[in-house]
Amino acid sequence: MNARWVPVLLGIICAILLLAALYFADAIIAPVACALFIIAIVWPVQKRLQARLPQLLALAIVVTLVMLVFIVFASVVAWGFGRIGRSVIAETPRLQALYEQATAWLETHGIAVAGLWAEHFNVRWAVAAMQGLSARLNTTISFWIVVLIYVLLGLLEVGPLARKIPSIFSGEAARILIVGGERTAAKLRRYLVIRTIMSVATGGMIYVFTLALGLQLATEWGVIAFTLNFIPFVGPFVATLLPTFYALAQFESLYSALFVFACLNLIQFAIGSYVEPRLAGKALALSPFLVLFSVFLWMFLWGLFGAFIGVPIAIAVLTFCAQSPSARWLAQLLGAPDDEVGSAQGR
Repeated sequence: MNARWVPVLLGIICAILLLAALYFADAIIAPVACALFIIAIVWPVQKRLQARLPQLLALAIVVTLVMLVFIVFASVVAWGFGRIGRSVIAETPRLQALYEQATAWLETHGIAVAGLWAEHFNVRWAVAAMQGLSARLNTTISFWIVVLIYVLLGLLEVGPLARKIPSIFSGEAARILIVGGERTAAKLRRYLVIRTIMSVATGGMIYVFTLALGLQLATEWGVIAFTLNFIPFVGPFVATLLPTFYALAQFESLYSALFVFACLNLIQFAIGSYVEPRLAGKALALSPFLVLFSVFLWMFLWGLFGAFIGVPIAIAVLTFCAQSPSARWLAQLLGAPDDEVGSAQGR
């Protein structure tokens, strides 16, 4: 019995050590993970361009395109959150008054914890937290510079590395690495396309809803919903919570705020639970537990970027597991489609 538990205990210890290494070495490993994700997305473009142009010229075009996407996305995020932040600061007195009314109402109904909240949380604290978040976003410039360097070097190594793998590893190991890598890259590209389409749809619907309702900053709420939708679970929740509080300040009605909250969640639920799964299909089917666990695990390890990259990492791990006979059961259990597992078994 003791001998049977030794591998289990060793596995638990190795997992703990791995998570600790990922946590403390996030400044090194997180940019690498981001670079690998970007390389998987843009490699087909690089491959087609370098077939017609010199490799370095093709590389310069691809890296320029990646930088443009970064700049546009960062500008959109800064514009949306900046406008909302300035508006919240301007409405601080009204928000503080509403908050004090809410805490007083809770205290009259016997909820003593409201007083504790009032001591440690107020609108000024929320504004300071938002300003701190904006300052933290500015420090990510160095992170993306490192990522771009890794992308630049990685795109140069994809071709030579694919040719070296068969000579370094055995036949089965080489097959797992090559086929798993190709399928992972294809899935990540499909995941990003679907996530982008769903983010555009979510942002558009929230913009139309807030505009029809008369909520101020409708365009900004749509932009925020678009950007935050790239982070599963956490992003959509924040994208519905922020307009709800703003609606409470603008309309000064709890029922109006609850109506906004319910409608925004209905939009998020309809797109996330019905539209997106039908577009993604079985190829990207993951257990809801795995998705939620991946988001919170990697958010704990790497912060906001970890919440974004958690699901792609889960997709990559399960795709490689589906190619390995010893780990295929994990892919079957947590969501790999039957046709992919079956094709792997047939080899």
